Amino acid sequence: MNVERSKNLSFFDFVGGIQLLQDEGSKTAVPVILIGLCVSGAVGNLLVLLIFLRDFRSGRGSEVKALLCCVASTDLVILVLCAPVRAVTYYKQSWTLGGFVCSTTDWFQHSCVVAKTLMLATSTRAKHNLVSSTAKGPLFSRAWIHGALAFIWVVSMMFPVPLMLFASLQLRGEESDLCVSETPVCAADFMNLFYKIYPTATFALPVVFTLAYHIKTLHRAVNRVPSPQQHSKVTLVLLCVSGANAFMLLPEWSTFTWIRLGYNKPPVGLVIFGQVLLYGCSAALPGILMAMYDDVRQGLVNIWFAVTCRAPKRVPAVRCPTREGNGAEVVANSQEKTIPDVEHFWTGRRNTHVEEDQDPVPWEREEKML
Repeated sequence: MNVERSKNLSFFDFVGGIQLLQDEGSKTAVPVILIGLCVSGAVGNLLVLLIFLRDFRSGRGSEVKALLCCVASTDLVILVLCAPVRAVTYYKQSWTLGGFVCSTTDWFQHSCVVAKTLMLATSTRAKHNLVSSTAKGPLFSRAWIHGALAFIWVVSMMFPVPLMLFASLQLRGEESDLCVSETPVCAADFMNLFYKIYPTATFALPVVFTLAYHIKTLHRAVNRVPSPQQHSKVTLVLLCVSGANAFMLLPEWSTFTWIRLGYNKPPVGLVIFGQVLLYGCSAALPGILMAMYDDVRQGLVNIWFAVTCRAPKRVPAVRCPTREGNGAEVVANSQEKTIPDVEHFWTGRRNTHVEEDQDPVPWEREEKML
């Protein structure tokens, strides 16, 4: 990766994916992996959203489900809008998406990642009770959910703004352009402080708080009587989702901080691995929920039955006996076949004539005479 760097810059890095790679294998393998994660993760998150929406319409909603629904929506946005940008960049090894996307791509992706982490941290204060979608009591507060989500997105979009300020398009002639982040020397002190506070406030502290809270709550729920099963299951699901989010985002945040604060840049393979794992984290959420969350698994079964029942039902055809010849012979053969008991009964009654003065049921007359 050879690129000209000005002496007046204190920091230089690529934006939207590594460019100018010399390895031909990574130019093909990485886009294929990213597109695979994008497709599979998008389908899974759409199913999770559909399941949660059906639960809310049927009166089985909760604050935890509302926040998990927002997390799935954020993962869907990351996979649909951010992953294809990196796939195109790795394939082209240059920037072909224009100056506006170059300036906003890292800012938008970081906003979604930070929002997802803060939503999982907010789930520690959400109630697990299943309540009706029209409930307005202490069990379900729409104002609290809407206010928390609005605050999370405002904070998430404001924190990464410095990433957008120094991202620019570097022209390299008619053949290719580069999308880079160039920090001037005059802003070096501010950016060094920002790169220390930003990962700590948006990743490290929320993750530690979330994992510690869920572990403590799970331990308390298991030892509580009576019937702690439902509460502990939901807490275990949130703990697994938060843990997967923390461990799968750790390489991306580590290389992000390493590049901006370290003296030497990390290996290119580690940087690519962290970026791929970031999208893998968004694609893994549906699998975790379907494997561990009973409501999601049952909702998936209900959707499957609803889809299969809408298909036209096929009535099995009754195969008639076939004979060589015309259809009249088949009809005649079918008429000759009679149930043995019925045939015996009608054989004895066939061609019988009852006289007018003859009573067909003589025992009734005897009873009357008596």
